[in-house]
Amino acid sequence: MDEKKKITRKQMVDLLNEDLAREYQAIIAYIIYSQTLKGAQYNHIADELKKHAGEELSHALKIAKQIDYLNGSPTNKPKEVKVSEKAEEMLRFDLENERVTLTNYRQRIRQADAMGEFALGEVLREIIAQEQEHLQDLADALGIDTPKIEG
Repeated sequence: MDEKKKITRKQMVDLLNEDLAREYQAIIAYIIYSQTLKGAQYNHIADELKKHAGEELSHALKIAKQIDYLNGSPTNKPKEVKVSEKAEEMLRFDLENERVTLTNYRQRIRQADAMGEFALGEVLREIIAQEQEHLQDLADALGIDTPKIEG
């Protein structure tokens, strides 16, 4: 990334708040989905989603800490949570959310590194590792190949 493409701390705070809102969305979705998935074929993934909810909370705390470090204020508004009575639809909603999250975090790492905010980049790299596991778990539950991540 060249000097012209560097973003400011304020821009990074705004982008991280979008990411934080997506983490809130994931926490809420995983709580709802883990409790409403019905059928023997979904018992294992429902348990996995409960675990994911806790991991997403950890991600939200890490992102909020980075926002504070950059002198911003963490958002209190989640992105909209899609719900469905169909288990497969709920899993597909989650899969898409994880794909978008991974794409955004990859971009955010490049932006952080370009700003010289290497610690932020490292925090995001740790989060990405878990997000990729979530994506794989959801793809496996749906019986599909893991989607390609852009960025």
